[in-house]
Amino acid sequence: MLWLILGAAVLFVFLGGLRAFERASIQSLKSLLAWIAALGGLSLALMLILTGRGGIALGALTLFGPLLWEQWKKAQPPRRGAAPGARPPPRATGPMTRAEAYEVLGLPAGADEAAIRTAHRRLMRGAHPDAGGSDWLAARINQARDTLLGGRAG
Repeated sequence: MLWLILGAAVLFVFLGGLRAFERASIQSLKSLLAWIAALGGLSLALMLILTGRGGIALGALTLFGPLLWEQWKKAQPPRRGAAPGARPPPRATGPMTRAEAYEVLGLPAGADEAAIRTAHRRLMRGAHPDAGGSDWLAARINQARDTLLGGRAG
């Protein structure tokens, strides 16, 4: 009777796992597989060390370590902010001239309002801090737009 109860429990857990697998997102499945692989590797290394074969575990680590490190670095999201040792961007010395504003937006002098707004939107897609850009560059692009539109940014 105990075997039937244990078998039913294992079957219930297995079916529940299948349903969770069916509903899970791709990203969570990738994360789960990465954790399973990491825990499996650690378990194997621990087993080798405990059975007196630590040299094999060390050899495997030196062989596969660099490959695993590269895969780990590729899987990590890019870091935001300035690179180590990078110089801070230059500070504006005063109000922006119209020529500077056209240069910042990448437009020829005398561009119309629609071109200014289009250039501003295009540049802000990549320069906005929420998209991984810098505060300084986003402020500079906004300042250029405001300079050319005369404060009619809305």
